[in-house]
Amino acid sequence: MASFKILLVEDDLNLGQILNEYLTVKGYETKLCRDGDEGVKAFKREAFDLCLFDVMLPKKDGFSMAKEIRREDKVTPIIFLTAKSMKEDTIEGFKIGGDDYITKPFSMEELLLRIQAILRRTAEKNPQISDQKIFEFGSFKFDYDKQILSRPGSEEVRLTSKESELLRLLCLHVNQPLDRSTALKIIWRDDSYFNARSMDVYIAKLRKMLKDDESVQIITIHGSGFKLITEGQIA
Repeated sequence: MASFKILLVEDDLNLGQILNEYLTVKGYETKLCRDGDEGVKAFKREAFDLCLFDVMLPKKDGFSMAKEIRREDKVTPIIFLTAKSMKEDTIEGFKIGGDDYITKPFSMEELLLRIQAILRRTAEKNPQISDQKIFEFGSFKFDYDKQILSRPGSEEVRLTSKESELLRLLCLHVNQPLDRSTALKIIWRDDSYFNARSMDVYIAKLRKMLKDDESVQIITIHGSGFKLITEGQIA
């Protein structure tokens, strides 16, 4: 099972804990929040592959959360969980950018199948949420989960979280341009000037790590972004 990361926002203590444990057992990394404010803060602070939002939440309801998130992120899938089955609510959920809607009570198996279907469709359209975690290019091997870059005859290099996220995006777009703004929004959640300068520093660090293999380069595409060029295929 791919280690996708899910943001679960559910104020029902029992249901929230059951869902959290079930999704974890099924191989998903799950972040459980108990109210809308906490959920939005978590989304802005971390990167998630899918969101599960209860509609009726304290402080900020699920629809309000989705509206706030969709102003900055049009891609990350959102599934609404609700005790209501009114057609108007279903339509409202889709209008504000929801990808699916499941009414309580629901079976865990049904929820899991819906999650799998949405992640599969989204991964086809957006390679950055691919489940690939191991990459081999040039003489390098990169293990995203362990955050290790290795090369025969050299010591392993342990990467920081940001370095790993950035190198993985470059690998997923190998020999293709990686848009600067896209990378900033995925990794930093914000394409501000300050974060752009920070990304430039990380690119420089990655170039230094890769410099011993002349068949691998990270080039700058002025006004656009970056490109990881390698003569060998990403395995």
